[in-house]
Amino acid sequence: MPNQHDGIITTEAARATDWLARGGLRPTRQRLALARLLVGDGQDRHVTAESLFTLTGGVGEKVSLATVYNTLRAFCAAGLVNEVVVDGARSYFDTRIENHPHFYWEDTHALTDAPAEEVTIATLPAAPLGTEIARVDVVIRLRRA
Repeated sequence: MPNQHDGIITTEAARATDWLARGGLRPTRQRLALARLLVGDGQDRHVTAESLFTLTGGVGEKVSLATVYNTLRAFCAAGLVNEVVVDGARSYFDTRIENHPHFYWEDTHALTDAPAEEVTIATLPAAPLGTEIARVDVVIRLRRA
């Protein structure tokens, strides 16, 4: 008879497997391990490749940093995560894929969701001929006063 711990593992694995299937991705061992860390508990998160790589060690997974980067890129291409570029040197990967604004905390380098209902974008410039606006990223930088 499975114990409660087994039920949690099964639920996390099922969430990860379903999430990969929604993106049309084959559930390899590495993809499943990373998907479980990203969506296994049902919570949205913002991670860097480095922070996700660190998490893999905490659960005993053997995944290289290059594999983490490549897998996150595959998740982006499949529409499972959005990449939020904070500056030229720092990208975050967000499991909440609908359009929403972010706070970037400069002192801790954390990215969190900002309240969308408090942000109004009155107008956008017309997209150049032959293009369309794919997404608008709003990142509000915060500094402690």
